[in-house]
Amino acid sequence: MNDKPLLIRHAQQLVTLKGSSQAPLRGKEMNRLTIIEDGSLWIEDGVIQYVGQDAEVLKAIGSRIDEADVIDATGHLVTPGLVDPHTHLVFAGSRENEFNMRLNGSTYMEIMNAGGGIHATTTATRNADQEQLLEESTRRLNRFLHHGVTTIEAKSGYGLSLEHELKQLEVAQKLNQQHVVDIVSTFMGAHAVPLPCREKPDDFVDEVVEVMIPEVARRRLAEFNDVFCERGVFTPEQSRRVLEAGLQHGLLPKIHADEIEPYGGAELAAAVGAVSADHLLKASDQGIQAMAEQGVIAVLLPGTAFFLMEESANGRKMIDAGVPVALSTDCNPGSSPTVSLPLIMNLGCLKMGMTPAEVLAASTINAAHAIKRGHEIGSLETGKKADVVIFDVPNYMSLQYLYGVNHVSCVIKNGQVVLQRKNG
Repeated sequence: MNDKPLLIRHAQQLVTLKGSSQAPLRGKEMNRLTIIEDGSLWIEDGVIQYVGQDAEVLKAIGSRIDEADVIDATGHLVTPGLVDPHTHLVFAGSRENEFNMRLNGSTYMEIMNAGGGIHATTTATRNADQEQLLEESTRRLNRFLHHGVTTIEAKSGYGLSLEHELKQLEVAQKLNQQHVVDIVSTFMGAHAVPLPCREKPDDFVDEVVEVMIPEVARRRLAEFNDVFCERGVFTPEQSRRVLEAGLQHGLLPKIHADEIEPYGGAELAAAVGAVSADHLLKASDQGIQAMAEQGVIAVLLPGTAFFLMEESANGRKMIDAGVPVALSTDCNPGSSPTVSLPLIMNLGCLKMGMTPAEVLAASTINAAHAIKRGHEIGSLETGKKADVVIFDVPNYMSLQYLYGVNHVSCVIKNGQVVLQRKNG
């Protein structure tokens, strides 16, 4: 490990998102990025010490510049490390056959109800040991890093039994210990009703509430608790039971809400004080208003809608209503097999009516707040962790204009250069 200070100099644009550490940005605030031209960063011991124009930073550090490693960011965009607040990182298997089925007219829920979908991945994940899951998930995590992601949320939910849910969470814990990308874990035992329990879903909810949640909490394997609230999966009443049980054991609530049809998921998120409600393609106006009033973050997943050939969530409406919005890949083998958060930002502009400034805020500081990390990551401010991405574009608008391209040039994690790419 290199203990020398790090100086990043002369960024054409250094986007700080300064002053957004206490709460997520909402409404017009999401367009206020705080941009420094000819910007520089001084980093020591993994922490940002000075942020400002190059001349200001040089004046502050004086002769100490001779102690530092220096990165010349001339002509480049510098931003906080990207944060992905909704993924299903740990799984085995692949479902490209379902992609072909959808292209031929089958729906996501039809495939799932026929034993495919989540159930297919559950079978593959149950059959995989920890070593296999660790190897496959490490490869995915490496690809996230290459796209500028420095912190990621990882859900379980492909075990659907205590043994295999614990296996997923234990692999995520090992990844967090071994990989440079930070992982925040979410328990999602209520991802689907296992096929043997299809006729008695309440019995499975009992197992999640009475057996799985207490054991996950006892082992401290997760911070959050999620549930798929959707017709044909878990009802609002069952979902409330799961979320309230998690709260009783110290697991903060999240919810997959209103993805396929309006089902009261957004309203439930507001009622239980969820940190975030995710998907929200079919959220009602009343649900959106309730989320705005309670400060529930909307984690939107335009890649999922794109891949399922559905209309995206109305990000524009939610932002204008005062809901804090974050973006995520929803990386999973069935409905969004991508690791490219920059592509998701592109889709936020092209499919959800968001501005280039809004999608950058949604993928940094608001995404950090969606996993309760806004106080330490998501913006470039003195005292925060030095998680930084240097993009080979001159400004933040070019990042969205030149869509579908990986512009990452350099990634710094905790003050250490962990990735350098030569962009052509």
